[in-house]
Amino acid sequence: MGLIKFKIGKISSCTFNLYRIALYSKAEKNQINMFDKIKNKIDNLYVIRNYQNIYRYLKPYKIRALLAVLITLPVGMMDALIALALKPYMDVVMIEKNLSASSYIPILIILFSLLQSAFNYSSTYLNAWVGAKISCGLKYDLFQRLMRYDARFFDRNTSGAIQMRFNSDVDTACSGLLNNMKLFSTRFFSSLSLIIVLMVNSWQLAIVALVVLLGALYPLTSIRSRIGGIMAQTVFSGAAIITHYGEAFNGNRVVMSYNLYDHLLRRFSKALNDVFTFSMKMVQRTGILSPLMHFIISIGIAAIIWLGSYLIVHSDLTPGGFVSFITALLLLYQPVKSIGNDYNAMQVSLMAMERVFDLMKAAPAIENRPSARHLERIHTGINYQNVCFEYEQGRPILQHINLQVKVGETVALVGNSGGGKTTLVNLLPRFYDVTAGSILIDDTDVRDFTIDSLRDKIAVVFQDNFLFSGTIRENILVGKEDASADELKRAIKSSYLEEFVTSLERGIDTEIGERGVLLSGGQKQRVAIARAFLKNAPIVILDEATSALDNKSEAVVQEAIENLMKDRTVFIIAHRLSTVRSADKIVVINHGKIHEIGSHEELIAKKNSEYASLYYTQFN
Repeated sequence: MGLIKFKIGKISSCTFNLYRIALYSKAEKNQINMFDKIKNKIDNLYVIRNYQNIYRYLKPYKIRALLAVLITLPVGMMDALIALALKPYMDVVMIEKNLSASSYIPILIILFSLLQSAFNYSSTYLNAWVGAKISCGLKYDLFQRLMRYDARFFDRNTSGAIQMRFNSDVDTACSGLLNNMKLFSTRFFSSLSLIIVLMVNSWQLAIVALVVLLGALYPLTSIRSRIGGIMAQTVFSGAAIITHYGEAFNGNRVVMSYNLYDHLLRRFSKALNDVFTFSMKMVQRTGILSPLMHFIISIGIAAIIWLGSYLIVHSDLTPGGFVSFITALLLLYQPVKSIGNDYNAMQVSLMAMERVFDLMKAAPAIENRPSARHLERIHTGINYQNVCFEYEQGRPILQHINLQVKVGETVALVGNSGGGKTTLVNLLPRFYDVTAGSILIDDTDVRDFTIDSLRDKIAVVFQDNFLFSGTIRENILVGKEDASADELKRAIKSSYLEEFVTSLERGIDTEIGERGVLLSGGQKQRVAIARAFLKNAPIVILDEATSALDNKSEAVVQEAIENLMKDRTVFIIAHRLSTVRSADKIVVINHGKIHEIGSHEELIAKKNSEYASLYYTQFN
């Protein structure tokens, strides 16, 4: 039964909306209503399942969470005690002119209010503490999953969308949900006790009050359907704003050099207008709820005053009882007038929670197979067998690639830009998985090895290497966190960083800024090479590692690269053909296909050689 519910829950609201449109064209309204009911049940299953999911994060702190809810019991009930105390006060003091009640009732009201304030603070603190703990747990697990997503996921999502879904949605779900749970639990206990006060004072008036209350709450049943569609657009537009901030920060030098201020402002203005539009749509769909509830409640209060006056005149209700009833009624109705906004906020939190747990349920496109084994060593080599790949269906990037690389060989991949060279090497560490064919290491498909053990055997030096904020030491130790001082020293020396590091006041403990902005291009490349040295992987991928450097920097980095290449299997992607002459094998790739394979001498001597044409074009 649980499995059936889960499967039903996977059906999206979008699918049901398509059914509704199709059925409406046939005027089959009864079936539309049936589908709406099923959709509502599915939405309820989502809510129930998400509460079950979040309980896993709440469980370690359930005592504090339970205490936070229990504290709301006296907080809510004290409103009723104050209202109830007014009946004897009014009847004894105001009607009978007896001052005996005037001395202790005001003092009791003050004491009740003091206790209510203390309990309210305690509940707020406990809810905030539990909410923050749940938020931290969720963010930790989401970040862990984020690290395991494949490169395709990051290609298709902006930084703003990732920050919104993996960070902001968690805050919205946890803080909003727990705060509103505290609010609703307080008001539940308050309403329950106030209803008892109403019944004690006059059951006739209480029935009228409850009928009006149910009528006022009825519009809340449609709020989820009202905001469901617009919420996704609101989240998307909010993510676009964050992306613009990120681009302004990371691309600040491009902005300044090209005077892109007006261009970026226009794009940002459009994003702001989108946010404004969706916000107004949200107000249009939900803003009417609170005024409508206020109007219904006003009708109820008017009816209570008219009926109460009748009961007082006919001696069925004392004036003190009526004042106590009206006070309890106002205390009951007052929060209901604004509950539309609170309920709206709670639905937003629930939808954020759904998005969070959708991420938790989504499996990364690249995972370990159940039978995956650990890659210990590479004995013979790497074999690309009839490999095909495409980022988007119907647009092939690699077509039927066959390539054998022996252990210890250096293979250079050359060709025109966009020919598929980088894609070819990205398939080896499984940044992406092949669309067809297979890549073998020692006659075993790379997908049959665990991802961590496979990538542990591969070091990559990119054209634009990402450096983390922190020190030079911390960035080199990315290659091997537990490296000894001698290993670190050798890596620095082999990557020709020694002279540069010793010239710094704090040496390798010098801060390099976010993304290594305080280092030159050549220095950043040598830090990347140093961490590749420290990793000591048997396979090295050099992806345009020197193409962005000046001649002097390139010469130093090239020497460091030659040290790194010793006794390793190396893939070099290069446009500067002077750097690949010594490669054991040069592979010319254009338009996703291998056109030529051979050594420099073989390809130069070959008639109508594409490599020779490229080579002489560069050097002439």
